Amino acid sequence: MREFIVEADGGSRGNPGPAGYGSVVIDAATGETLAERAEYIGVATNNVAEYRGLVAGLEAARDLDAGARVRVRMDSKLVVEQMSGRWKIKHPDMKPLAARAARVLPASQVTYEWMPRERNKHADRLANEAMDAGKRGEAWSPSASTAELNARATRSAAPEPTGPPGDATAGAAKARAALAETRATESPGEPTVPYVPRKGRGELRAQPPSTGSRPAATGGTPSPGGEAAIPAAGAEPREGRGELRAQPPASGTRPAATGPTPSPGGEAGKAAAGPGDAGRAEKAGDDQRAARNVAATPTTTPAAGWSAPPDMGAPATFVLLRHGETPLTPQKRFSGSGGSDPSLSDVGREQAERVAAALAARGTIQAIVASPLARTRETAGAVAARLGLDVVIEDGLRETDFGAWEGLTFGEVRERHPEDLNTWLASPEAEPTGGGESFAATAHRMAATRDKLIAAYAGRTVLLVTHVTPIKTLVRLALGAPPESLFRMELSAASLSAVAYYGDGNASVRLFNDTSHLR
Repeated sequence: MREFIVEADGGSRGNPGPAGYGSVVIDAATGETLAERAEYIGVATNNVAEYRGLVAGLEAARDLDAGARVRVRMDSKLVVEQMSGRWKIKHPDMKPLAARAARVLPASQVTYEWMPRERNKHADRLANEAMDAGKRGEAWSPSASTAELNARATRSAAPEPTGPPGDATAGAAKARAALAETRATESPGEPTVPYVPRKGRGELRAQPPSTGSRPAATGGTPSPGGEAAIPAAGAEPREGRGELRAQPPASGTRPAATGPTPSPGGEAGKAAAGPGDAGRAEKAGDDQRAARNVAATPTTTPAAGWSAPPDMGAPATFVLLRHGETPLTPQKRFSGSGGSDPSLSDVGREQAERVAAALAARGTIQAIVASPLARTRETAGAVAARLGLDVVIEDGLRETDFGAWEGLTFGEVRERHPEDLNTWLASPEAEPTGGGESFAATAHRMAATRDKLIAAYAGRTVLLVTHVTPIKTLVRLALGAPPESLFRMELSAASLSAVAYYGDGNASVRLFNDTSHLR
């Protein structure tokens, strides 16, 4: 089902006075303007003009696709609340207009939401063009309209943001200050290292482990792709905002895997630490090591090799947004690029609106690129409408094709195709049953797509709206982690992650699985 956004407005120069309306229909998936309507209506009130704009916008959307879902956005609180059924319609001039608007499309296809006046520039400009034409004794002409151009110019006049979401440097300073304060209050003779919350906004620059050491195991074993998931065991908190910058592995070496390994048959791996005191002691050790790493981060000049030199310039920063929920998400079913291509559920659309609001508040996104699948196009469309940007579709960002497993839960796959599943869990070269895409093939595709987008958006911050496996793969490649690490990351619907790519070929994972905007 297609989805349109209708933005409408009306104005009166006198209230009542010479009045006109404007409305625009936008493709929710791409942000493209599909239709414009405007008309001078003679002497009328603001509210009547607003209702006339609503009717015109709904009729334009119906003419494009009578079966489409329509989200109406207006800066008139009165119209939004009345059409939503929360306020009564008492004025005799507005009752027939409201009834007319309600008849254009089935109520189940239309939703209403209020937006600030400054975000309704396109429709407002159309209404003013119509009133200006009426003053000249002319009808509004689409060919003479500059409303869309003016709206785009207003959006592009805002200063271009620099850097990714958040302020890692300020966060790191706060973390060091907190550590110093904690040390100052400790009793003499207590050589403990203060606890560092895992969800802090500080910048965590990891120090290379000493020779022969191995990081403590962390995380559970969520599935690497689609909606299906292997139950996690002993997972660490999932919303850390710290920056972890990976040093490229030395020639001939392979980064050590972290986290429990799935057992044959796809059962969840065992937690790295057992229950009771032993598990708590290992977790405390993790916390102490993390605290020492943060404390060891220099206040001014970072250690060589862990930050780009000053002359590297601004990185290409990819803010990675997983699409909102679909009907398959809560059921934990494989949902790749070879399945039914589901749209967002009501929950998913709400998630998309929330992440759009969060990204608008941050103000750092300069371009939007999305997978061609319906759920990512819808999610990207919600953000694009809020930010006033277009959506570029990139086929390389599509989800892995899970072959015959599409639409099945992990348990169902284990019952029907146990040998294929065991092979798939053991080797990134293995394909799902029925000739789907292997993780090795996905990684090859994502590396090529990454390089293409880095070249196209050098020095800019770009929102990539994509899926579980592509996001995990980009993070894995940035960290130099082994393929099995895909099974040890949890990625929630509508979550945000971020990776920065520098001119020297290094990458910095700055954010992972942030869902704070959904709470």
